[in-house]
Order: sequence, then C-alpha cells, then structure tokens
Amino acid sequence: MLGAAELIDVGRAAGLAAVGVTHAEPFENTFADLEQRKTQGLSAQMQFTYRNPVRSTNPRLTMVDATALVVGAHDYQRELPARPVDEPTARIATYSSEDHYASLREALKQIAVVLQGAGHKAVVLADENNLVDRAVAHRAGIGWWGKSSNILVPGVGSMVLLGSVLTNAPITFEEAEPLADGCKTCNKCLHGCPTGAIIEPGTVDANKCLAWLLQASGVFPAQYRELLGDRIYGCDDCQDVCPPNQIRRKKPAASGEAAWVSILDMLELSDEALLQRFGRWYVPHRDPNYLRRNALVVLGNIGRGEDQRTAKILTEMLAHQSTLVVAHAVWAARRLNRNDLLGSLTRSQLEDSLVSAELERPVKVLE
Repeated sequence: MLGAAELIDVGRAAGLAAVGVTHAEPFENTFADLEQRKTQGLSAQMQFTYRNPVRSTNPRLTMVDATALVVGAHDYQRELPARPVDEPTARIATYSSEDHYASLREALKQIAVVLQGAGHKAVVLADENNLVDRAVAHRAGIGWWGKSSNILVPGVGSMVLLGSVLTNAPITFEEAEPLADGCKTCNKCLHGCPTGAIIEPGTVDANKCLAWLLQASGVFPAQYRELLGDRIYGCDDCQDVCPPNQIRRKKPAASGEAAWVSILDMLELSDEALLQRFGRWYVPHRDPNYLRRNALVVLGNIGRGEDQRTAKILTEMLAHQSTLVVAHAVWAARRLNRNDLLGSLTRSQLEDSLVSAELERPVKVLE
C-alpha cells in the first residue's frame, strides 16, 4: 500500500510547488456553485467545467473505481521582461507566456508512473473539463480559496497551475484540514480588476472578465475595449496586485517573445501562420479571425494612427472577407483618428449589421 508522503515526495522532486492527496468523493458544494452561477448567468458562454458539472465534480465518472486524487501545483510566476519600444506590442498573460501545462503534466506523469508501477490505474487530469482543479486543491489542503477565486498556496501565491492524478490505488493519508483564509481583510484583487468582474469575494462574472472575453466568440463588447488596453491573451491584474504574489522572488521569464507580441506582425500573418504561432491559446472555433479581432482592439488602444505601416494594415483589415474583422478594423481606425481610411468600405460592407453598428457607435479617439 502506497503512502501519501511517498507520492508527495515524487511530485516535489519533479518540480511541483505543492502536492496534496485527497479522496475521490464527489464535490457536492462545487456542483451547487456551478449550477447557481450558470443560473445567474455568471458563466457567460463559458463551457469547460460548466459544460457538464455532474462529471466535472464527480471523479468517479472519469474512473469508476477511483479512490484518491493526488493534486499538484506548478508555479508559473515569472519576471516580466522589458517591453519592446520600437512598435506597438501587446501583453501575454504570464500563465500563457510558455507551455506551463506541459511542465505540470510532466510532473504529474511521474506520480502516475509510480502508481502504475505498483499495479494501479492512474490518469493525469490537467486543463481538462473532467475536474474542477481548484476544488481538489482546496480539499487536499494545499491552498486557500482567495477572493480572486484563485487558489493561493502558502509561500507561493496564486500564480499556480493545478492538476491531479486520479487513481484507484488504496493510498493511506490523513484528510487535510481546510487552510485558514489568508486573504483576511485584503480586497486588492476586487479593486484591481479593471472591469469589476470580481463581483464579490470568490465570485467572478465571466461576462466582464477580460481573460474570458478574449476567448469568447462574437463581437468584443464595446464597453470593455478601452479597458482591454494592451492585453492580447489573458489578464493578470487581480494577481499582480495580490500581496502574496508581490513579495516573492520571481523566476526569470523564458524570453521577451514569450511575454510580448507585435500587434502589427500578428495582423500581417496568414490564417495558417496565426494558428501555428498562437494555436496553443484557446481560439474560438479555431478561427484565426478571432485573433485578428483581439489584435485590432489592442491596436486601437496602443497604435499610432499616423504610422504608415499601421494605416496599410488597417486598410487591409477593412477589406477583409470576414465582417467580424472589418467591424473591429472600423473601430480601430476611428479610435486612431483614421476616418479617412473608411472611404474604402464597399456598399455591401456598409449594409452589414456588424459594420454599420461600428460606424454608428460613439468612439473616443486615442490621445
């Protein structure tokens, strides 16, 4: 019979910042929370664990004879390298600056190998909708549930990716006591969210969350475009202001390219090249035009309208076959005070509902 201590040691040796073990009973409170938030409309179009809450809160629907979960936290906090200054560049959230999930899965795999070597089933679950990872981590006692809705690991903070090894092994362990709330009276994450998406401690309204809006299909909501600023994928703001994250010594980033992306370069890429370079991101329907949509909003926030290359790219985007792209190019051109470029719009484009809505929408010119 395997003991929890042995598995925890394997995980820590593999580079995990924290490891814990818990039982595989259903997460009934988490199921209730998911259902309530769906009913309240707080999940927006988000699927993931909301697609099938019954499955994502009951490990035994993934492994019928599951007995335990070994949960691990991968620390991805990194120093942000200097921003390139020669052209408009957008920020990539730290958790996507490199394939941190590959590191997490590899560490969890080493735990799974030990379990399998002892003759048991072991399945690695990370970034999948089979499981609400935060609920597992909280039950296993490796962190407390913060007001940002993230799990905070003592001495590490909230910038961790979570995953588990689901097994039918008869692991011996003592059930962890829930960690005390380390947030106490701190509300910095609530105030630090640029859109006010954290509507109450521990509850995020996905309809307002910039990280989700960058992944959602359809038109990027006009009321949040300026607030998006220079973010091209993800948003770290609620974590950047979190005191446990600020007091740590961060590891160096892999490279500047992992943290910043040239918006103009991005808008010049073909469909194939866009997905090849940014395919690791979640892209709605795997449609590269959503990457262009996001890039055009960012360009409208950080671009220079008088720049010849910018004007050329805007002209190309205004002639794009996708009306979604054209509509956001209209917004970006107006925001950069390049209304002169709109004269190239065709009659059919002007009659399109997405494009006409952008032409009628009030736009604050970037100063």
